Amino acid sequence: MPNVSKIRKNNMAIPLTDLDRGKTGKVLEISGGRGIRQKLDALGIRTGVKIKKISSQILRGPAIVQAGNTKVAIGYGMAGKIIVDVVHHEHK
Repeated sequence: MPNVSKIRKNNMAIPLTDLDRGKTGKVLEISGGRGIRQKLDALGIRTGVKIKKISSQILRGPAIVQAGNTKVAIGYGMAGKIIVDVVHHEHK
C-alpha cells in the first residue's frame, strides 16, 4: 500500500472528511484493509472515481456523497480513510 502521508504531501490531497460540502474530489487512495475497500467498491467508490460531497454532519457524523448517479451515506471513520484530490474545475 502506498504511503498515504506521501500522497497527501505530493498531491495536496485531503481525507474526504475535510472536503467541503458541494465540492468534488478524485479518489487517490483508500487507506484501509481489504474489507473496507470491498465495501466501498460495492458502493461505487474506488481509486480514480470522482465523488461529490453532498452533505455532512457536525461532530463526526456521516457524510453523504455521490459517486456517479448513486448517493450513499458513509460513516465518519470510513470517510476519513478515503483520500481525495480536490477537483477545481468540473467539465460537464
